[in-house]
Amino acid sequence: MENSIIYKRLYKDYSKKYLNKIILSAFFSILVAGSTSAIAWLLDPAIKKLFIEKDQSLLILIPLMIILAFTTKGLSLYYAKATMIGVGEGIKKKLQFDMINTLVGTDTQIIDKKHSGKFISNLTYDVTHITNLLSNAILTLFKDSLTLIGLLLVMFLQNWKLALISIIMIPLASLSAKKLGKRINKVTTEAQQKSGFLTTYLVELFKNHKLMKIFQKEDFEKKRAENYLGQLKEKNQKIQTVYVRMSPIMETLTGVMIAVLIFYSGALMSVGELEINIFFLFLLR
Repeated sequence: MENSIIYKRLYKDYSKKYLNKIILSAFFSILVAGSTSAIAWLLDPAIKKLFIEKDQSLLILIPLMIILAFTTKGLSLYYAKATMIGVGEGIKKKLQFDMINTLVGTDTQIIDKKHSGKFISNLTYDVTHITNLLSNAILTLFKDSLTLIGLLLVMFLQNWKLALISIIMIPLASLSAKKLGKRINKVTTEAQQKSGFLTTYLVELFKNHKLMKIFQKEDFEKKRAENYLGQLKEKNQKIQTVYVRMSPIMETLTGVMIAVLIFYSGALMSVGELEINIFFLFLLR
């Protein structure tokens, strides 16, 4: 089944019911993006007025506004995440309920063709992974996209030339993220299979534990358990490794961007087209 068909079905049968909560989470994401952009905007007068020009008239106002912006960001981020957690758990319950209803009404011959451990793995590991990915993906899409737009707007208002340099790095980061995303999908599918094998083994172990004792197969079963657990451990480790693989790539791209900003900013400052406070604000972002 194609990914687009799966996504449409997830929305129509499961996510659409929680559309009002998703919109509420999107609203809080807008507040997160707005407060993050406000913090970036407030740093300009904080550096220029308070530290360079030593204007004492804003000594109380700017710190209070920064506190308000950070508080708004923290509370909005909490409510956005809490709302999507509720959505994820609701979708998880509905998925599991539909799967159980299908199993109850399915012909016994069809059920017999698949080990019960596979069904248990689908109901637990697979559903949990899908719902977590769904809720996190929606929140990340809203929050990060809106925050990026807000920060870019602030950057363009302050210095459009430096903002263009920053935008150049976005396609490079997106290309890296796309490649890693494909790798994550592949490894996740393999991990789901290994989880099904482990669950199948556990069901057989508990069902036939008396036979294991009679034929003294304890050592044999320990080796099988170590094999199944080792396979699942390797796949889960690969998933986590792929996630953190983005760090060195992003750090390298950030280093390149900062180096280019320093070089170009030095040239702009030499001709009086850039102030030092604007330069530091770009580095902080």
